Amino acid sequence: MSARHDAGQGSSGLTRRAVLQGVAAVGGLVLCLHESGRIAHAGVAPPKYGVDAEPGGAVENPLIFVAIHPDDSVTITVARPEMGQGIRTSLALVVADELDAEWERVRVVQAPGDQARYGNQDTDGSRSMRHFFQPMRRVGAAARMMLESAAAAHWGVPVSEVQAERQRVSRRGGEPSLTYGELAEAAIRESVPAPDRVKLKHPGQFRYIGKLSTRAIDGADIVSGRARYGIDTRLDGMLYAVVARPAVLGGKLVHYDARAALAVPGVVRVVEIASHPQPPRSYPLGGVAVLAHNTWAAIKGREALTIQWHDGPNAKFDSQQFQAVLEQAVRHPATVVRDDGDALTALRGAGTRLEAEYYLPFLAHASMEPPAATARIVDGHCEVWAPVQDPQGVRDLITGLLGMKESDVTVNVTLLGGAFGRKSLGDFAGEAAVLSKAMGGTPVKVMWTREDDIRHDYYQAVAMERLEARLGADGLPVAWLHRSASPTEDATFVAGAEGEDDGEYGMGMINVPFQIPNIRLEIPKVPAYTRIGWFRSVYNIAHGFAIQSFIDELAHAAGRDPRDYLLALLGPSRRVDPRTLSDQWNYGESPMRYPLDTGRWRAVIERATREAGWGRTLPKGRGLGLAATYSFMSYAAAVVEAEVDSAGRITVPRVDIAFDCGPQVNPDRVRAQLEGACIMGLTLAKYGSITFKGGRVQQSNFDDYALLRLPEAPREIHVHVLESSFDVPLGGVGEPGLPPIAPALANAIFAATGRRIRRLPLGEKLA
Repeated sequence: MSARHDAGQGSSGLTRRAVLQGVAAVGGLVLCLHESGRIAHAGVAPPKYGVDAEPGGAVENPLIFVAIHPDDSVTITVARPEMGQGIRTSLALVVADELDAEWERVRVVQAPGDQARYGNQDTDGSRSMRHFFQPMRRVGAAARMMLESAAAAHWGVPVSEVQAERQRVSRRGGEPSLTYGELAEAAIRESVPAPDRVKLKHPGQFRYIGKLSTRAIDGADIVSGRARYGIDTRLDGMLYAVVARPAVLGGKLVHYDARAALAVPGVVRVVEIASHPQPPRSYPLGGVAVLAHNTWAAIKGREALTIQWHDGPNAKFDSQQFQAVLEQAVRHPATVVRDDGDALTALRGAGTRLEAEYYLPFLAHASMEPPAATARIVDGHCEVWAPVQDPQGVRDLITGLLGMKESDVTVNVTLLGGAFGRKSLGDFAGEAAVLSKAMGGTPVKVMWTREDDIRHDYYQAVAMERLEARLGADGLPVAWLHRSASPTEDATFVAGAEGEDDGEYGMGMINVPFQIPNIRLEIPKVPAYTRIGWFRSVYNIAHGFAIQSFIDELAHAAGRDPRDYLLALLGPSRRVDPRTLSDQWNYGESPMRYPLDTGRWRAVIERATREAGWGRTLPKGRGLGLAATYSFMSYAAAVVEAEVDSAGRITVPRVDIAFDCGPQVNPDRVRAQLEGACIMGLTLAKYGSITFKGGRVQQSNFDDYALLRLPEAPREIHVHVLESSFDVPLGGVGEPGLPPIAPALANAIFAATGRRIRRLPLGEKLA
């Protein structure tokens, strides 16, 4: 079974009356769904573009479109970008299931960036399915019910006597039957109204949701090389550009000489890109662009430039010296964000007292596809093709850069060759738009080399975590102090922002549900000297590493098994409302505001340890390590088996991951995401480190910012996904599998060698 797809990479400008590009070349039934869940419009799709979005009045915030065509094909618009997480397939299969469509007749169109039409399209926070599952179900069910009503009207029988199944509607008991394509026209002809209330399927009736057999929409094209990523865009007359950017954040161009660059065969022009005051969200850094007829000529032209920079206020930033700043920050009192009991007094009591500091460096995203974007301007309209996670944010950026109206900018979303948060910020697309304008509207593709990607990223923030605890007579903590010092992502958007904000320390720190009578959590103010951005699982990484490593240390100090100790800290199964934990936390729409279920957390720990054979005897130099984290409404536990040879080389024979995300919509992608999180987690633990000296990033490519190679990958990765009913809210999938990997590895190394790991990265072998 294979599904057709359309990446939606070509486009005419969107108007208020033509919003669904490429849906139908002929008429058909089209529905669009409001953010509230109400059906906004049902009607005939006009030729060429699709739904008429304003039948007698403005439609506010439609999010989802589905079209049923006379040829019996079904087109579903997906507003969230696809970056390998399978969301184009997963969201479409939800609609197809409730619609009872045949999967091989489904095609997908990627929505362009347009918040007024599609709501929030920013693909981050592991929220696409969490936010869109029910709306996608409703629109599919509404379409199915309208087709059933059309059939009932055609046959002159009550709607209760007809049933939609496998893209046909039949009289109950057998013939006659009509295809969806035939009924789509009938629904329009009979003016069948959209239902006020939709009847959703019972989960036992699902054909695709929760099943392993659904093929990926983009799978065949990806493996055959036909898939179109941002870097693959080709337009007639297109020029290629690379940009020389300031090496230090806030650096300014003083002078450049382009004569040697212009002498390189194929180079067409050299253009200065204006810098903007930092931090301006995702505005380009500025610099000098070399435009040429091919990428190689542009690169060689950039090498030939003579440029003088002024490095600006961050010229002395040194990440090694900054470690000392972070250490001092966590060793002194700071802003209290949670204060249960009297931890400071309890820490001074008698008994075993432990303290530890954990350091995690800056990290680069290093996605497989470096940033790339193409732009052209025709008749005052700018059109962009780019692999971006936040197309509407890119649209806003270009609107501001070019001084255009929103309606004069179209952002076409291509497939993303990986992203991990980097492509939520579209500075590279802004560069393409600025350069196209400088070239009189000529299409320009901006290419980032791997060196550009590593040196001009929005980095995962460096972090220093300090934990202190005093143990009681039973070996469990009676006091717990945690200080977390890390630059905030807010610094990328607001000048002078320092220290983690409430959403950041809300990720796995403030919402610890441990049964400890005295808990105090503090956040020091530390500055940012580089661009900080969203990263897969963000601040859960540092908090999870520190807390889960420290728990292992406490367990061994108490002479307890780490698994039993962690379960004892969680206590009996209960629901913990985060709103009761701190008055300092602005919950907003954060997933961390939802009740946390310690029973589900216990269950993943018990499953992972059981499957891994926790407690089994291992040869010398091998050990098992456990870590378990809660993030994005999902629960993950990892048991890593590590081996350290006599030379200190670290290998990982096996990893077991137990996971509870609530109901699984697309189980195959859930497993794939967890396997990927395991590999990425081991990569970061062993090699991930961005360092600065003189304000400059010292790494440049995969020779000095290494990724895990195939021989280093675990020989076995076992994923154990816990079953859950649809009465439980959906959790995220893309990010929650990452945080437990590094601490589980560190704890396994201790079990194998007796050596504690408190600083990352480890390297290929222990020093």
